Formats: sequence, C-alpha cells, structure tokens
Amino acid sequence: MCDYLSKKTKKLLTLMAMLAVAVGVLAPTSNARVEEVLKIGILQYVEHESLTANREGFIEGLREAGYIEGENLEIEYLNAASDNANLQSMSETLANHNDYLFGISTPAAQSLAAVESEKPIYFSSVSDPVGAKLIKSLDHPGTNLTGTVDAAPIEEQLELLLSIQPDIQKVGLLYNSGEANSESEASIARKLIEKKGLETVEGAVTSTNDISQVLDALAKESEAIFLVTDNTIASAMALVGNVAAEHKIPIVGGSIDMIETNGLATYGLDYYDLGIQTAQMLVRQIEEGTATSDVPVETADQLHLFVNEEYAKKIDVDPSSIQAPTKFNESSE
Repeated sequence: MCDYLSKKTKKLLTLMAMLAVAVGVLAPTSNARVEEVLKIGILQYVEHESLTANREGFIEGLREAGYIEGENLEIEYLNAASDNANLQSMSETLANHNDYLFGISTPAAQSLAAVESEKPIYFSSVSDPVGAKLIKSLDHPGTNLTGTVDAAPIEEQLELLLSIQPDIQKVGLLYNSGEANSESEASIARKLIEKKGLETVEGAVTSTNDISQVLDALAKESEAIFLVTDNTIASAMALVGNVAAEHKIPIVGGSIDMIETNGLATYGLDYYDLGIQTAQMLVRQIEEGTATSDVPVETADQLHLFVNEEYAKKIDVDPSSIQAPTKFNESSE
C-alpha cells in the first residue's frame, strides 16, 4: 500500500512539475509576442516633425512590448492635415473601427473625446489637458482619456535665451492664438518674460498663411524670437528659421524637433521618446486592467539641451558657446 501511494505521489508530482513548466513557457512577458490582436486608431492633427516622431515612437513602444503590425497589431492612421473640418468624421471612423484611440495634439484629442466616451483614448503632444477639458486632473483624469503632456520648461528655456543674449531687452513671442496649447504656453511665457524685466513683442498668427508677414514685422522689432510648442509654427519651421536668419536673430524655445529643423537652441523633450512612454502606459493598462480614469497623466521622463550648429553659423553665433545653465542637470545632445 505504501509502495502504491509512493508511486502515485511521484506520478502526481511529476505531472505538477510538467504543468508548472508549461505554464511558465506559455506565460507572456513584456517582450513576448502577444497573441491577442490590438486594434488602435491614431488621429494626428497635422504633419510635422514633432507629431510624426510622437506617432513613430508610440508604434515603437508597442513593438517593444510585443505588439507587431501585421501580426497582433492593427493600426488605422488618419491625418487631418490641420483642417478642423476633417476632425469629426475622422474621429468617428476611428472610434467605430478600433478598441483603443490615440490623439496626437490637443485638437485631435478633443475631437476623439467628443465622439467617444467609453473606449480608452490616449493623447500626447498636449500641453494642458485640464485646460482643454480633456481630463479633470493630472493625477486622476476622471474620464476615458489619459496620456502624456508636452508642456515645455518655459522658464528654463528663457534662462537659456538670456545665457545666449544677456543684454536682450525685447523678446518676440510667436504663436498661433487659435490653438489652446499655444495660447496657454504663450500666456505663461509672457508673464515670465515680463517678470524678468523684459518687453514682450507679440506675434500671433491664426494659420501658416500669416506667418511670413507677422514674423517679418516681429523680427524687425525684436532681438530674439521665443517659441512655444505650437503645431502651426512647427509645421512651418523652415520658413520661420529662414526669416529670422535674414535678420540675424536667434530662435530659442519650442521642441527639439522645431529647433532641429531651423532654429538656434532649446531645452526640451524628445517627441519620439514621449511616444514610447505613451505606448508603455497603454500596455500597462492592458496588462493590469486599470480603468482609464485612474491612469495618471505623465510628463516627459527626460529633457535635453539641443543646439542647431547650422543655424548658429547662419547668424554668426559660436555653437560651442551655448551651454545649459548650471541648474540644468541633463546632458546636451
């Protein structure tokens, strides 16, 4: 009897061990290939370097988590080309066909929120989601939206400008007054410029068609151009930089992508990395089953100093002389 129980116990233990191994092999890891097909609709407001990098980083973040297009990931991507009239119909299409939504920029996120109140909506390239009425608070969104914000470190960027031009008196502020993101950041910049005892010269536009005329006048009245993260300005940085360079004045602020296209320097975030960070948030929600309303909004993990050497040479500035103020801890790129 004892021999029978012993053999039976050994057999049972062997089966349990085999089962444990099987479960371990089958259990997914963060980098394992995920079997369930994830359907995501992406709405991008306009085509420019920052937003495109944001989208590409988001897709890369999903790939790193095991979601591969053509295998277990389906992405439906639409671009409104800065035409607000396209946003609603595009949002409805994406909401009808997908399980998760990703809005790149404030107008895109607002449009998706207007047509979908239940499915998770992630956003990025949004500076003030509370002010845009997308969420109730950063810590507790309280809606079906969450994501990452791209609010610029405006005070640090102004310090960078002053380190480049210590004797400056007039700062030109260029932004789209019709964009909620831009208006919010421009208001912050205006107050900080005045707090430093400098004069703000306003250059507000409503579309890319206004930029050439407004910027030409702004450049004549200012000693430098300060940018906020603005979709309209970002999409026309080639023009913005060329006009400012003709007047031999620096362009500081905005995103790294904006300055890399045609500006002097900034201290800011990398939109590709921000896209990866947003994807990681979505993957964690899927794995943990957390309600979107309880997923805190995140800010960029890292900020960097970026100097455009080509632009520096255009305006006769030594790029090696541009250094991050000592209170900046991040390394330059």
